[in-house]
Formats: sequence, structure tokens, C-alpha cells
Amino acid sequence: MAGSEAAADGDGKTASAAAEPAVDADISYDEQFYPARPKALRPIARRRQYLATRPSFEFDGRNAAYVEWLRNQAMLGDANVLARQLSGQASMWQNSYAHPNPRAAVERAPVWFTAYPLSFITRSNQSFLSALGDPGMWEAFREIGIRAIHTGPVKLAGGISGWSQTPSVDGHFDRISMAIDPAFGTEDEFRRMCEVAAEHGGTIIDDIVPGHTGKGADFRLAEMNFRDYPGIYHMVDIPEEDWHLLPDVPEGQDSVNLSPDSEQALQKAGYIIGRLQRVIFYEPGVKETNWSATRPVVDTTGKTRRWVYLHYFKAGQPSINWLDPTFAGMRLVVGDALHSLVDLGTGALRLDANGFLGVEKSAEEEPGWSEGHPLSEAANQLIGSMIRKVGGFSFQELNLTIDDIKATSEAGPDLSYDFITRPAYHYAVVTADTEFLRLTLRLSMEIGVDQASLVHALQNHDELTYELMHFAAGHRDEVFELGGQELTGAQLAEHVQRTMQERLTGENAPYNALFTTNGIACTTVSFIMAALGIREPDAITPEEEARIQDVHILMSMYNALQPGVFALSGWDLAGITALDRKSVAELTAQGDTRWINRGAHDIMGTSPDAETSSSGMPRARSLYGPLPEQLQNPDSFARRLQRILTVREENGIATGTLLDVPDVSHRGLLVLCMRLGSGALQVTVLNFSDQDVAGSIQSSHLLPGASVHDLFSGAEIGQVDDLHSFFLELPAYQGTALLLTHEDLGDEESQAS
Repeated sequence: MAGSEAAADGDGKTASAAAEPAVDADISYDEQFYPARPKALRPIARRRQYLATRPSFEFDGRNAAYVEWLRNQAMLGDANVLARQLSGQASMWQNSYAHPNPRAAVERAPVWFTAYPLSFITRSNQSFLSALGDPGMWEAFREIGIRAIHTGPVKLAGGISGWSQTPSVDGHFDRISMAIDPAFGTEDEFRRMCEVAAEHGGTIIDDIVPGHTGKGADFRLAEMNFRDYPGIYHMVDIPEEDWHLLPDVPEGQDSVNLSPDSEQALQKAGYIIGRLQRVIFYEPGVKETNWSATRPVVDTTGKTRRWVYLHYFKAGQPSINWLDPTFAGMRLVVGDALHSLVDLGTGALRLDANGFLGVEKSAEEEPGWSEGHPLSEAANQLIGSMIRKVGGFSFQELNLTIDDIKATSEAGPDLSYDFITRPAYHYAVVTADTEFLRLTLRLSMEIGVDQASLVHALQNHDELTYELMHFAAGHRDEVFELGGQELTGAQLAEHVQRTMQERLTGENAPYNALFTTNGIACTTVSFIMAALGIREPDAITPEEEARIQDVHILMSMYNALQPGVFALSGWDLAGITALDRKSVAELTAQGDTRWINRGAHDIMGTSPDAETSSSGMPRARSLYGPLPEQLQNPDSFARRLQRILTVREENGIATGTLLDVPDVSHRGLLVLCMRLGSGALQVTVLNFSDQDVAGSIQSSHLLPGASVHDLFSGAEIGQVDDLHSFFLELPAYQGTALLLTHEDLGDEESQAS
């Protein structure tokens, strides 16, 4: 779909196919199941190289020089150039792509470090990307067991106003260019980072944003009605005779959010579909609807226009239209993905907020259909297939119902973020009760979600979410049992949310904060502090610090000792506490309290005197210290984590299959029974309570007579009895991984019984 832009942006030079890689000594998952498949060939292409210089005259839509200046920065133009270089190349057909392959992705990158550029402290005059390409850090990661880095968004983001670039409004998730933001480094540093990762057996994971861009060159050209650029977005040209339906744009702004009344008036006039299923980032007087109106804009013909455009997120993030006849939005997103994979050299991509790619008018007085739409599924299949086609894999960060996560995983990305059990395991820590966690795990199994297809994570840059979309939205009227009561999904979600709010914020934990209706702004450490009843962050005792680390390790065990990817951040590795909200008051002024959980951290200890990151984020307190120091201490968080990841890797837990989540003899226990790739049965047992627990572990999958071995100590701790159970003792906030073997039968035969 080269479109009309293809002829106007110059001819791209055809890149030669990459040389066939050397054959590895170990047979990969892919080769084992598809022995006739040739070795994957990775195509190569390069985006345009353009050095912008500011012209000496004012901008105007009729000014050809200004339009050309914008075109030379536009992502759609780069996408067209990349497409021409890759089209017709044999290397584009050497990888299977139709179906997601989660276990192949997990084998390639089983443990991820999720970086956040704005919060990463580097050496003086060292860029973020250079720091992530530091061989010393990769040596430490390899020693611990980390095999991939998710960089977070590092391309130019924000907007363009006149000749000037404006800053990002959402942590660089409002992308406006394929170029690397100079604040984070250069393209050469990015490529070097990918090379260093490969040298250490790792890979780099980049981001694309299929749902929106920032207000950059592409949006400004769309406002000017230039060629097919308006087709990138959900934007509607409002004739001048109906401008009275639009609110005035305040001085100094380029758009204004529609009030519910204006939204309804434009819907009745037939211009927009109106109200959608929810308003993300709702804030009175700031964002009351998902629609905004532009200021009057002079287009390239001299006509003055006003547009109304859709933005699921903030006003500076106009939504991409995946079903416009020009397919301009699709071309832009696919081009951005290909740039990261075949130009920069990443191995995988995250699809950010990719569940909002379809929107459709509903029945009278009903909100528009904007979530769980089939177009989102189709678009995700197209994106995921293209990524696999060039040899990469993808994961989605999609907070929807379990049913919708299952549906989007069938043909789209290879992996999905675990929004299914993430709030439930947090709730288990808060209440010392795993009933809700067991419920979510069982529902996931019943619906058919493979745990190995999920990314199980500790902290990331977002809030601790408790939206519980499966219960609060998709199954709000269905009845569930919790705590001996029958509750509707809506009641259950409200109960969980209220409990989390009371225990984790307010007087009990003034260092944490609510984040709109989505969840709680906190770090993993500040969450644990609140769960343990610690009110004074500056007065933590050594005993309390040890207990915090115990709970942190327990949470790491939950995420790591089950099938799927395990992900953690620098905030986890260094044990970072929440920032005092006064230190980020300017950032939180519009209600985005998540900045308190994004404190700057120095995981390698390269700049002990730095008070901020290079981006200006204040340095947060670290309970665990930098990795080089931790690796000298056998009892540190990093060394304890290393032992967990060693057990996980040596036994192939990441690519196992979850078989059973049985009932337990103590409400604080969680038991996961899994079949490993070898056929062996593995059992993870965790104690989420502050009490030592002794009791029976029982499941129909446990074979009577089997010996039970502790994978951490190597000791035999008992045998399975005729009731399919064995006895186990676990101290408070501790866990273990067990392997079952049988003397009388061969391993595979005994475990399959």
C-alpha cells in the first residue's frame, strides 16, 4: 500500500539481504518442530537520513518550504521509503508468520529488564542508550539470568508547533518520528546496544504505538489536509457553517477538549460517533470526552479548516485510523515497526495499548463500540504477522477482559502482558489470602489462556493497576464466589479496589497515591511497605528492610516460577521507594500521579553523587544498592533472585504448561502444578502470609509414590501418598519449587500418568 506519498518522497535504495547466520550448536525450538525450515534470514533496510535546519520565515500551510520541512520529518514518508527497499526481497519470505509462537519467544528471551529512559542514571555525559549497551552491565545481567532489555520508547516524541518541537505529554508514548531522541542517544548507539546484547546471548525489545502518534509533522500535515495525511487519523473536517458547534480554543493552545454537550451536538449533526465505552485519563475540565477540536488551520490551498479528532488518551495523542481508504495509518505503524527491526536491529517489539484500534457507531443512545472490536484483532494480526515475517516477536500490553486477551493472542502478538493475575497477586500480598489469585488463574485456564504466553511482571513505569476489566466490565453481572460470599463481577471488582485503596494509600501509606480510576501509583517496595503496615519510609529498621526484601523475593518467585516471561525493572533491582510528591509537583499537577513511582535510579552505581537523571527526574532512595555491590553479597536481592532464575532456567519452567491450581490447606498458600517440556511434573508452592505454614499439598496430578525434591536445596522432602498429597512446611513469605520423580517408572511415563 505505497499510496500517493510513494512517488513524492524520492526513490529508496534497495538494501541487500543479510548473510545467512551461522548454525548454532543447540537445536532451537523452531528447528525441533520444523526441521525442514531454512535458517531465518533477517532483511535489512534503512530509513531516510535528514538533518533539519530551521528556515528563516514564519510557517503557514500555503508555504511550500514549511510543508516540505514537515514532510522531511514525517513518519509516513519514512515508512514509504523503508517499504520500497524491502518490497520484492526474498528475505521477506524466510520466516513463518501466520500464528503466534509464544514458547519460541519465551525461549529466546525468558527474563526481561524493563528500562525507563527518563529515570535511568548514567555516567556523566553518557547517553541512556550507551549505558544500556555497557558490556559490564550485560555481564551482571547474564550472571543474574536476565536475557533481554525492553528499552521503553526512545524515539522522538511530543509535538511540533510552528518551527519548534514541543515536549512529550505522556512519557514518550506520543511518538512523532522514527529518529532516536538525542536526549537518549544516537542510532549508532542503539545499534551498538543491540550488538552487545547479542554478544551476551540477549536481545533488545523496542516499542511501537499502533493506537496514536503525537502532534508531530504527520498530524500538522493532516491538519493542512495535505495528500493522504488526514487518513492517518480519526479526524473529521467540520464545515465553517457548523463551527458554532465547536468550543473556542484558548489562547496559546492548538486544540480544546469537547464537553459532553458538544460531543452530543456533533454526534446529532452526524459528524462523529460520539461517546465511547470509557474515557481514559478522565479529568474534569481537562479531559471529559475522547474528542478535541483544533484551532482554525490554513491548509495548503489557502482554505481555513477546523477538525474534530479522536484521542483515547491525552489530547496530544491523536488516534490512528486503521480503516481509512488510504491505509495511511497502517503504513505508518508498520513502517515504524520495520525500522526498529530491520534498521536498528531489535529482536522484538511491544505493542502499546493496541486494543483500541477499532471504533464504530452503536445503536441510538449507546456508546460507540471501541473495545474488543474485531478491527483491533485484525490489525493486531497484521502487525504481529509483519514482525514475525522479518524474524522478530511481539508482545501486547492490553488491559482488557481475559476473553479479549485470549482472542487477540490467537493471531496477533506472540505474548501478552499479564493483566489477568497481576492485580490478584498484589491483592494476595495485601490480604495474606490467595483465594482471588486462585480464582483468576483458574478462569484464565478455563478460557484457554496459556500461562506461557504471558509476561509476568513486577513494577513497570505505570501504576499498580486494579481496573479488573474482566470483572468490572465484561462479566460485571456474572456471579463469583469470594470469601464465602456470592458477588457479581462488578461487586467483586469494587471490593478488591476498595481494599487496595484502604490498605495502600491515605493514612496507612501516605507515600503512595491513587492514579485516576486505574490503580495506585507506587513502587514495588512502597507497595510492600504499605502491605506490611510501614508508615514512615525514612524510619525503616533493618528488620523491616529484611522483611520487605522477603516479600519482594516472594513476588519474584510468583512471577518467575511459572510458565511465561518474567520481567522486572531497575526500580525492583535497586529496591526503589516512591518519590516525595513535592519533588515532582510540576509533573503531577494535571493529575498524573505515576511520576512518584518513576524515581531516578543508578543500578550500576556509576554516578553516586548524581541527584537527578539526565532527564531531570529526582533520584529516589535505594534500599538494595547498585548491582556490583549486591553481587558481592550472597544474601542480597540480586543474588537471591539469581538463585530463583537459575532454578527456572535449569528446569525449563518458563516453557512449561500450567495443569492445576488446587485448593489449599491454608488461605495464604498458592500451589501451581506444571508439566515441564521434559514431561516431568513441577510444583511451585508459595506462602503469601506472615505466618509459618505447615500442611498438605494435594492435586489429582500428583502420582502416589512419587518422590518430592526441592529444586533449591536438592533435598528429598517427602513422598506423594495415596490421597495424591504430600506434607510441606514453609516459613512466612517464603516459597519453593519442587520436582516429582518416581523410581518404578520411566520419567515421562510416570509423569504422564
